[in-house]
Amino acid sequence: MNDFKVTQKPSVLLIGIQCRTSNDPDAGPKDIPELWEKFASEKVLENIPNKTSNDVIALYCDYEGDHTQPYTLVIGCAVTSFDSVPRGMVTKTIPASSYAVFQAVGEFPKSLIETWEKIWKTDLKRTYNGDLELYGEKFNSGTPKVVEVFIAITPS
Repeated sequence: MNDFKVTQKPSVLLIGIQCRTSNDPDAGPKDIPELWEKFASEKVLENIPNKTSNDVIALYCDYEGDHTQPYTLVIGCAVTSFDSVPRGMVTKTIPASSYAVFQAVGEFPKSLIETWEKIWKTDLKRTYNGDLELYGEKFNSGTPKVVEVFIAITPS
């Protein structure tokens, strides 16, 4: 499988909300939608200060090992600084890295789940220091919807 491109990204400051979960069938399928619901119902996007854009980032970080182990999910936005972080929100710095970039195209969230399943089967040399989903213009106004999935990898 080689349906991805490799790119370099600088470090990014992120403010958002988080939960600790895993890909266990009793955890992720419950925790992840609940965090997205909280993000929407509490109008987190509108309350994040110093945003660089309204693109939403879902950051998978603080892995205890590989993708089968617990990790932290942070849903938020890239910001210019960590000044005035609202109560209940967290800050994370997404490290500069090489990324394999996949595109989840089509019916959402089915296309995204299928993309992650493909990623888990690859032999990419993942660093597990910060993977992310980018919900930008291609998702918000695109037809079909597109989510870009950035997987941190060891540079070749």
